[in-house]
Amino acid sequence: MKYLPLAIVLVVLPLGARNAGAQAQAPDGQVLYRESCRSCHGTSGVPTPRMAALYKNLAALDSAYLTGRSEDSIVAVLQSGIGRDMKSYKEKLTPEQLHAVAAYLRVLAKPAAP
Repeated sequence: MKYLPLAIVLVVLPLGARNAGAQAQAPDGQVLYRESCRSCHGTSGVPTPRMAALYKNLAALDSAYLTGRSEDSIVAVLQSGIGRDMKSYKEKLTPEQLHAVAAYLRVLAKPAAP
């Protein structure tokens, strides 16, 4: 009977570890945005006055900008960059991470609930 708890641990522990690993592998778009995009595009998707002055064509990542842009088109911009102003992230982020950032931008651009 004393082996039963050990048997349960040996069965349950790997299942929990596998689920934790699956959750850890899913990229967090918000964290990636903070690490890679916030310095230019601002915390809420609106560039700071300093960055807006430095980069005249720096877009605010709001609903007006994102309307009509698919997730794939946003990922394409992240992959290739824009001229000299926005660097490419294809060497820094995986395709899954790029899609996570694009999905987060949709959340970021939603107007706040009243």
